[in-house]
Amino acid sequence: MNLTRSCRYLLYNIRRIRPFLTRDSAHVLVQSLVISRLDYCNSLLAGLPMQTIKPLQLIQNAAAQLVFNLPKFSLVTPLLRSLHWVHVAACIRFNTLMLSYKAKNGPAPIYLMATVKSRTVPRNLRGSSTA
Repeated sequence: MNLTRSCRYLLYNIRRIRPFLTRDSAHVLVQSLVISRLDYCNSLLAGLPMQTIKPLQLIQNAAAQLVFNLPKFSLVTPLLRSLHWVHVAACIRFNTLMLSYKAKNGPAPIYLMATVKSRTVPRNLRGSSTA
């Protein structure tokens, strides 16, 4: 993937200047250069197998380790929690669900609202009966 290659290159360059950065400045730099690329149009990745998404998760893990200046084999989940970053697969799912919610209920563009229609069931379901 071209995205993973460019993110790895950015992480490599940030790692070279990391000794001169504070944790907060490294966080801002990684967030603006790397994480924003991972988040851009990630709802297009919905439905892909995990083997396709795994390289993106590895990029996010390496970015978290870079922010905290930790070695490669350190645990990543506590780092992601403290940075308030969500796993890539969960972020893809959230963005897809948020886009569909907005398309159904209001603040989405007109062309998306026209494609989403409520499904009506032709018969009564067990939970909908009042008897």
